[in-house]
Amino acid sequence: MNPRLITLPKILDPRGNLSFFESSNHIPFEIKRTYLIYDVPGGETRGGHAFRTQDEFIVALSGSFDVKIRNQNGDEFTFHLNRSYFGLYLPKMLWRHMENFSTNSVCLVASSSLYDAGDYIRDFEQFRSTPL
Repeated sequence: MNPRLITLPKILDPRGNLSFFESSNHIPFEIKRTYLIYDVPGGETRGGHAFRTQDEFIVALSGSFDVKIRNQNGDEFTFHLNRSYFGLYLPKMLWRHMENFSTNSVCLVASSSLYDAGDYIRDFEQFRSTPL
């Protein structure tokens, strides 16, 4: 399965806009964990791994960054996230890393599972040879 952008509901209000997402309604999994990535120094990357079973949904809460993805067939995708009403759905078994973080960017990640170090594949060649 390939990654895809999901447009979130956007409620416009002169006092400030509101967007939201709900498990199994806007994103195709139940949220078990969320985490933030922030204060990323200039030129740094985050990620550089794949997950065996975990799906993720990534939103740029503030600022912008690029998410670069490869599947096991060698197809590459790049998504530039810079609006809080768009999120990127990443199914399991996709190699990913994030780069080009703008100053003061904040990344929210919703995950389909609790943290499990054993779910990570941190070697790209191992990822390419892991059966789906």
